[in-house]
Amino acid sequence: MCRWIAYSGTPVNLEDLLYKPERSLVMQSKHSRLGAEAINGDGFGIGWYSTLPRPGLFHSTDPAWNNINLRELSALAWSGRVFAHIRASTGTAVQQTNCHPFRYDRWLWMHNGLINDFPKIKRDMTLDIAPELFPLIEGSTDSELFFYLALTFGLTDDPPRAVARAVHRIEEIGRSYVVEHPLQMTVAVTDGETTWAFRYSTEGRSRSLFRSTDMSALRALHPTHELLQGLSDDARLIVSEPLGDLEGAWQEVPESSYLVVHGADADIYPFSPAPA
Repeated sequence: MCRWIAYSGTPVNLEDLLYKPERSLVMQSKHSRLGAEAINGDGFGIGWYSTLPRPGLFHSTDPAWNNINLRELSALAWSGRVFAHIRASTGTAVQQTNCHPFRYDRWLWMHNGLINDFPKIKRDMTLDIAPELFPLIEGSTDSELFFYLALTFGLTDDPPRAVARAVHRIEEIGRSYVVEHPLQMTVAVTDGETTWAFRYSTEGRSRSLFRSTDMSALRALHPTHELLQGLSDDARLIVSEPLGDLEGAWQEVPESSYLVVHGADADIYPFSPAPA
């Protein structure tokens, strides 16, 4: 499986975000506590927004803890919206085109989980991809194919509806091949202004997902915490597992739900698959 974080709010230094927390994402690449594997060393990626609508990407097949370029880049980059992902392959190759986040125009997507028995399901999923999108697929992962299936179902117009349709289709194909639990997922997607995060699995036992609590309340609770004092009230983090043990900092995202973060607003809604 994998670990990821999605940040939005005050422009933050990427080094502060990726390295400095007590249980930072880079630390989790070696010592994940809540993941299916303790080590997530099959590459990493970051996506961040600057002055242009289209986000930048940096991918590497190195383990995140062992990449000097990531440390150099992080120390000199600031962004108000960041996606970062560390990968533990579920069977596909360790190569840059298989590293998350994936990008389409101004959109970013990352996934923790898997499509069970993906080799059985892959062909039918691929045939569902819109012809104009198919040439853009670069890698071989279930996660990227899931992204393009959601794009086919209208992700850029209505992300929750498109993801619900894509999930329904994956489960439909999986069950046609007698796959008992076709899908396990936490997914984050953003257009650079809003972030949507989904927690769902066919068996109803999804991978962990947490969100940060209200930043003003957290600062009041911990007035001497240096990093908190530099963040605005609308700063929000969504994470596969908490970045530390700070009291009151994290709330679990419920099973079969999705979170919408836009500015200071962070709202949770129920999620279920829906036929196209």
